[in-house]
Amino acid sequence: MAMRHEEANIVAGSEGLTGAVPEDDGRAMGPRPTSEQVWRALAKASFAILSYVTPAGEPRSSGVVYKTIGRRLYVAVAPWSWQAKHVAASGRVAVSVPVRRGGILSLVAPIPPATISFHASAIVHSAGSPEVRSLLKELGSLIPTERQASGSIIEIVPEGAFVTYGLGVSLMKMRDPAASQARVPVT
Repeated sequence: MAMRHEEANIVAGSEGLTGAVPEDDGRAMGPRPTSEQVWRALAKASFAILSYVTPAGEPRSSGVVYKTIGRRLYVAVAPWSWQAKHVAASGRVAVSVPVRRGGILSLVAPIPPATISFHASAIVHSAGSPEVRSLLKELGSLIPTERQASGSIIEIVPEGAFVTYGLGVSLMKMRDPAASQARVPVT
């Protein structure tokens, strides 16, 4: 379903959440993923696209490896990196996580991933900070031992709603945007 921005239903929630989503056109949309299903998918994945804005207002995005602990995502970055500097300046990020689908079939056929997107608050911690020190054992796979005292960790706290595409629907249903999209509250 092609949609121009002017045709989109702009939703504003009490938390200040805004976004363009298509109107419900009355078609049966099927079951929606739960917040717990979204968190399980996030915990299984490890790659995300982290987007942020520079102090000059220019958009940037980076591929990052993350780990989920509780209801937060953690990303290891160099303390001098753009991610560490720009995220620390704004404290706001957008995250998109591709979720692999299709199993063995995806090795022979071009199957697009499902996606989970959300906006979040973000805090940049030095790897030696008390907040991160208590998590170092769980974050071990993200931070090589030699960088545990010198790196930075971005703590990402999702807010508002997860916007998903293709999560919890069959591969055939992914062709139908209305059946494939969902907005799931972050809990």
